Amino acid sequence: HLHRASLLLPALETALANFSAGAAGGVVQPVRTVVPVHRHGPFLGVMSAYSAADDALTTKLVTFYEHKKDSSVPSHQATVLLFDPRNGSLQAVLDGSVITAKRTAAVSAIATRLLMPAFAEVLCILGAGVQAYSHYDIFTELFTFKEVRIWNRTKEKAVKFADTVNGPVQVCSSAQEAVTGADVIITVTMATTPILFGDWVKPGAHINAVGASRPDWRELDDELMKNSVLFVDSREAALTESGDVILSGAEIFAELGEVVKGTKPALPEKTTVFKSLGMAVEDTVAAKFVYDSWSAGN
Repeated sequence: HLHRASLLLPALETALANFSAGAAGGVVQPVRTVVPVHRHGPFLGVMSAYSAADDALTTKLVTFYEHKKDSSVPSHQATVLLFDPRNGSLQAVLDGSVITAKRTAAVSAIATRLLMPAFAEVLCILGAGVQAYSHYDIFTELFTFKEVRIWNRTKEKAVKFADTVNGPVQVCSSAQEAVTGADVIITVTMATTPILFGDWVKPGAHINAVGASRPDWRELDDELMKNSVLFVDSREAALTESGDVILSGAEIFAELGEVVKGTKPALPEKTTVFKSLGMAVEDTVAAKFVYDSWSAGN
């Protein structure tokens, strides 16, 4: 039911705007709870949200295990529980990994549509995991790039990515080579220290920073964070969870929902960063979409 993430765009745009509208938007979403299995991880995350507009209540449970060697087990595994808000009964248990991959890429696409430069020809993806595939799918569906480049720390995974996807992808031997001259950059890595540097980035480019979801992890360096206009999904979450935001001291210009609503400008002529941590309400909207599609088919 989620083979095309673009189907989620209208519902996600509404959810982002409702979240940024505060109490009037009808979204209740506490900052995620993160339980370390050992002192520095692996981690279990608990993400809950209620959306009045969707009449949907969910909790997502996600485990995050960094596998040192190539493992058949993905780094993130997730399950979404969908409840009936009228009586609290459990309506569905959904594979949260697909939902997470698709809704994250869809939100990056919403940010990119608003923030990318007018003539964007080169797309660069840093990382070759699950999120790289879901981002590639929706970005090549919604936008027309003349060139797509990929870089990954282990080159074999980047080569496999290029061989697997439907379309030409150039495998780059360094992150700098991949990034140089790119108009839209997506970082979906397991990096804990910066892999993307401001002096590589073309002025006016747009960056979707999706990895580094812990307060002491980074993907972007200080120069890039401080010399870009910074957009986030949630101010509160970014200031407690994003190492890129916290450690750089970069100032948050707006939440993406404020741009969707029109209360803050998009500024596509500037160099822009969208720091995506992912929000529980995005899972809520996606889970409800899948459940409603399934119900209609049955």
